[in-house]
Amino acid sequence: MGILGSRFQLSSQGPEEATEGTSTNRKHSCECKKRKRNAQCDCDSEQEEDDGILDTPRSRKKLKSTSKYIYQTLFLNGENSDIRICALGQEWNLHKVYLCQSGYFSSMFSGSWKESSMMEINLEIPDQNIDTEALQVVFGSLYRDDVLIKPSRVVSILAAACMLQLDDLIQQCGETMKENISAKTVCGYYACASIYETPIVACMMWLLSLFTIHKLVSICYRVEVMEQLIQSSDLFVMQVEMDVYTALKKWMFLQLNPLWDGPIKQLLADADAWLCKRRTDLCEKEPFLNTDDGVPFRSVFNFVRLQYIINDLASARILERDNILPPDWLTSVYKNQWFAMLRTEFENDNGPQEPNKDEFEQSSMRCGRKLIKDGDYCWRWTGFNFGFDLLVTYTNRFIVFKRNTLSQPCGGAVSLQARRHLAYRLRLASFDSRGKLVCSRSTGYQLLTLEKDQEYVVMNLDSRLLSFPLYVCCNFLYTSPQSDHRPDSSEKDRSAHSVS
Repeated sequence: MGILGSRFQLSSQGPEEATEGTSTNRKHSCECKKRKRNAQCDCDSEQEEDDGILDTPRSRKKLKSTSKYIYQTLFLNGENSDIRICALGQEWNLHKVYLCQSGYFSSMFSGSWKESSMMEINLEIPDQNIDTEALQVVFGSLYRDDVLIKPSRVVSILAAACMLQLDDLIQQCGETMKENISAKTVCGYYACASIYETPIVACMMWLLSLFTIHKLVSICYRVEVMEQLIQSSDLFVMQVEMDVYTALKKWMFLQLNPLWDGPIKQLLADADAWLCKRRTDLCEKEPFLNTDDGVPFRSVFNFVRLQYIINDLASARILERDNILPPDWLTSVYKNQWFAMLRTEFENDNGPQEPNKDEFEQSSMRCGRKLIKDGDYCWRWTGFNFGFDLLVTYTNRFIVFKRNTLSQPCGGAVSLQARRHLAYRLRLASFDSRGKLVCSRSTGYQLLTLEKDQEYVVMNLDSRLLSFPLYVCCNFLYTSPQSDHRPDSSEKDRSAHSVS
């Protein structure tokens, strides 16, 4: 050992220093033997340094950790058990001191319940999501530091953890669900999170994006889930609001015709044919949502933002043809839009100038665009927007808004007012082949003022984070609420500002 130790030192010392060091070490070794046994020897520290340099033999037996020993001896082997738990035809020999980590058992054993003195307890499991494998994991988690939760088992484990009131395990289940949300798992995870009252924000965001981006109308969303989706301003709408109405029409058709198994491209045509057949064969003059079959879907269709459908002639005609919506719904929307147009024309309503997030969340226009690959894009969304012809451009990783007035041809009326205001929010998202989110960005709620033909850079994207296809989703509010409108004459000069 001494010779090997000297070789290591020679690599970092000169010849003279090495020779001197070797002599000193030998002398020190002789003096150590003369010292009392209870005296501290400096050789110990040097030996530790040598141990750090030398490799530990691979054949050295690995010591079992305390956690693994407890799990194996007490949980798996059940040694020194003082309580037996019976459930779903299986028995576990456990220990009260470990079970008391569970709020469920802690209350049972600490109170005046009869179970506090029993040696065997039969658990009733009313939740069908809980099975013996889930109970094995949950009971075992009380005897170890870490638990591996498989995504395919997370629902059952969450159910058992909620029953036994294990907050840390519930939180871990939530993290597992969040990390494994995809097009295949999101609906099941959302339903599970709703039942067991765990955080569902991530699931909700996935559903908001999946409903229109991936067009998963064939999934049997419950009515209450659809209500939350359709009313949200965070819904990823690809193209325009009319696409939300169309998706709902297909979804409703599938709920009422569960045996339909045609190709997805044929779904809309079959849904229209089915509605037409009902009107013809049953001589139905009542709007479909007023019929017995249609009443369950009224609450969902009520959240469609019809003001952004009737602003397009072709879409308005489809609403009339389908006869799904009650006439009084449309009458109210037509009236409100007419007055909004008159305020823009005669009261100089140039758009929202003051922050009003509530109005924006409830009434903003929802629209989007899918960019297949990197390149140059320029587009506008169809429909009458009170003379505000907004062009959106994507080029060189920049997204730009332009208020078109005179520079580009436009098929509709264009406002010639010096300034126009709008509230907006722009979001980007891209997904992998499994439907899992890989990147996202958002501008947040913003107010913007544009002069004639003025351009404004909305977002500058990092090429390292870009992934295609890229989904661009926007919310716009072109008019101010009637109570908030004020003339533009007193407006201060400003270009754009953010609302926190």
